[in-house]
Amino acid sequence: MNKKTCIIISGPTAVGKTSYGIELALKYNTQIISADSRQCFKELNIGVAKPSTEQLQKVKHYFIGTHSIHEDMNVKIFEEYALNAVKQIFTNNDIAVMVGGTGLYIKAFTEGLDDIPETDETIHKKINEKYSVRGLEWLNDEIKLHDPHFFSKGEMQNPQRMLRALEVKLSTGKSILDFHSGKKRKRDFEIKNISLEIPREELYRNISHRVDEMMDAGLLEEAENLLPSKNLNALQTVGYKELFDYFEGKFSLEKAVDEIKKNTRHYAKRQMTWFKKFHSEN
Repeated sequence: MNKKTCIIISGPTAVGKTSYGIELALKYNTQIISADSRQCFKELNIGVAKPSTEQLQKVKHYFIGTHSIHEDMNVKIFEEYALNAVKQIFTNNDIAVMVGGTGLYIKAFTEGLDDIPETDETIHKKINEKYSVRGLEWLNDEIKLHDPHFFSKGEMQNPQRMLRALEVKLSTGKSILDFHSGKKRKRDFEIKNISLEIPREELYRNISHRVDEMMDAGLLEEAENLLPSKNLNALQTVGYKELFDYFEGKFSLEKAVDEIKKNTRHYAKRQMTWFKKFHSEN
């Protein structure tokens, strides 16, 4: 590796990315950029499996606890942040390490983003206000009505992407998918991708064990403290949503924990599918 190089460690949740990334960063005496769309929020700790205090002391991490759940966060903000971070790391090191499971963040960092026109701020506020009151079912129906193309082809499991899609459609009259050019930007540094995989049964055991550990570490109390903010985009997240339902009496605590495990398995499965496709194209 003669040229400046960023090694990207990706893979599903609970596969072991954090510890592997730290080992690698220590080996090369360098620093880590997190590519996790939830670990960047300072108010979220246990439920997003942030690296431990000890791990953060071993290696400097960028994009961990750097933003508030009350701030806007999206893939464009991440791309700009990560490119600045890697530039800083390269002033003293030839190698940087990126670790994360948010596929679109990694894609934006490696390939750049398509240029999407500015959207109407009034529309942005109106959509977010309605969503905070009416919830996911309303958002689902609005996209089906206004942008059937995104409804059938887009990320309909991700409220943040769904809100953005609706905002773009209502502001420009075009689907956000129409702006995806497929052109890749060339970065002025090398990128080396390492995708971690373990047998699915082992991954699912890891997930179950991790959720139990999170509950023992105080996830219930963390979620209770976040209850007033439950409608924010940052909290439409596995591990919190299920406990919010428990607090509202929708089901028992035992059922909530089972739901967290089940939904985390589903999320991991989607990540594996996404990364398999992404790495086959790169």
